[in-house]
Amino acid sequence: MLGALDLGLIYGLMALGVYLTFRVLDFPDLTVDGSFTTGAAVGASMIIAGHAPLVATAAGAVAGGLAGLITGLLHTKGGINPLLAGILTQIALYSINLRIMGRANLPLLREVTLFSGLRDAGLLASWVSVGILAVVALAFMLAVDWFLNTELGIALQATGDNERMIRAQGVSTDFTKILGLVISNALVGLSGAMIAQYQGFADIGMGIGLIVAGLASVIIGQALISSRRFVFATLAVVVGSVAYRVIIQLALERGFDPNDMKLISAVLVIAALLLPRLGVMRRLRARRRERMLARVDHEEEVRA
Repeated sequence: MLGALDLGLIYGLMALGVYLTFRVLDFPDLTVDGSFTTGAAVGASMIIAGHAPLVATAAGAVAGGLAGLITGLLHTKGGINPLLAGILTQIALYSINLRIMGRANLPLLREVTLFSGLRDAGLLASWVSVGILAVVALAFMLAVDWFLNTELGIALQATGDNERMIRAQGVSTDFTKILGLVISNALVGLSGAMIAQYQGFADIGMGIGLIVAGLASVIIGQALISSRRFVFATLAVVVGSVAYRVIIQLALERGFDPNDMKLISAVLVIAALLLPRLGVMRRLRARRRERMLARVDHEEEVRA
């Protein structure tokens, strides 16, 4: 279970990236499935080539950001639909990632990674590793909160809220979209590079369907912590990522087949989307009952 917490915190960085595009920028970016693997491929390849783990991890984040840049340029300068732009970049990245890796799977078991010290000390998947990764996730969460409260971050929010209005104020929405996509996919690539080092390998298929996990993390987190303030919204995303991974781990421990995980992910997203609406309906029904009871009491008092 502690391993699930570790993974949830690392994937929380990816979820923060998904939150920036889907919630803040209102951009349905499907580049994530490709840029995550790109970050893992670049990070693993550089570590095998002898580079320092921190440098390799940073390079994975930069590579993810470049993938977001391509999607942004396809949409803003090429006039391509956001969904299609993300899909085109994602498809292209599959071949690019194979080129970077040289093969479908790169093992890192004998290489020095960010987690080698913890692994050698037997502290991986322990409260020590959970605490360290929680600090890392908190640092990036606060950085995102800070950015969203800067003038540039406010322009990014305005682009997602009302693109025509912010364009009329002289802000280049093309620039804000590209910037948002670059930052988002940089976080995704960073998460991919860290996951590759945590698991001990980078695989060409490790990003398939990841956008569903990202959306699940965002939706579950916002269902657990509902607030419009960014400090709570970003916290909700990280909490949602941890909750998602814990649920997946519990499903595996209860005997579910690993091949069912994509189905379980889809069900979780559907449930997270529907449950709040069901809650609203219940509150409306409860209010109607209260009104009816109040009317009955009032009528009885009038008759008396």
